[in-house]
Amino acid sequence: MRVPRWTAIVLAIALAFAGRALIAGQAEQRVVDTKSMTAAELEKAGDTCRAEKDYVHAIQYFQEAVRKDKKSSMLHNKLGLAELQAGRMKQARVDFEKAAKLNPKFADALNNVGAVYYIQKKLDFAATYFQKAVALDEARATFHANLGAAWFGQKKFDRAVGEYTRALELDPDVMEHQNRVGVTAQIGNTEDQARFYYMLAKIHAKRGDADACLRCLRMAKEKGYRDLRNVYKEEEFSRLWDDARLAELIPRPVAK
Repeated sequence: MRVPRWTAIVLAIALAFAGRALIAGQAEQRVVDTKSMTAAELEKAGDTCRAEKDYVHAIQYFQEAVRKDKKSSMLHNKLGLAELQAGRMKQARVDFEKAAKLNPKFADALNNVGAVYYIQKKLDFAATYFQKAVALDEARATFHANLGAAWFGQKKFDRAVGEYTRALELDPDVMEHQNRVGVTAQIGNTEDQARFYYMLAKIHAKRGDADACLRCLRMAKEKGYRDLRNVYKEEEFSRLWDDARLAELIPRPVAK
C-alpha cells in the first residue's frame, strides 16, 4: 500500500477557515448582483468563489440560489460548506441539517453535520452522523476516515483502526485529497495528521510491513505526535523492537 503524502490538508476533511479581516476585505472587493441570475448561475458563481476561497461572496450566491430553489438539498449543502469554511459553525450545521431533511439519503450532508460537531469537539454526535453517512454509502473512504477520527478522539482505538483500515482499502490516498469545490467536508488538522500516521503505522506493523510502518512513524513524529514511545509498549510493534532503525527514529526509553 502506498503511503499517502500530506500536501496541504487531510482526513478524510480539510477545512480552511477565513479570518474576519479576510472576509471584510473580500466584501469590499466585490459587489454582488444576484437578483437577475438563475439558481443555476448562482450555484456556478458560488462554486467559483469557493474555489477562490472567497467565502463571503460564495455565501451570498448560495443564499440567493436557495431563495430561488428552496427544495434543493445540494444548494443547502453547498451553502453550508461555504459557511463552514468561513467559520460560521451554527449556520453551517443548520444548512447541512436542512439538506439532509430534504434528502434523507444525502450521505454527504450527514457527513458534513458530523464535521461541524467534530470541529466543535462534540465527538459523540460527530460519530453518530459519520455512522449514518457510512450506512448510506459504505464505499466512501472519506466517511470511514472521518469516523475513524471521531472514534480515535473518544479513545475507541480498535474502532478507529478498523475505520482507518477500511478507508485505506477504498482509497490509499484518502488523506491527501483536497476538496475545494465538492460537496463533502473533510475533517483534519495537524494533530489529526499525526494521529492518523501513528494509527497507519500500527496497521502496517500488524501486517508485517516494517518499511511502511517506519515511514508512517517518521511522519507521525514530524507532525508532532506526542506518544511515540508507546511503540515500545504496544504489541503490534513488537517485531520492530530490535530494529535499529526504530531505535534511531524513536530512542528506547531508559529503564529506571
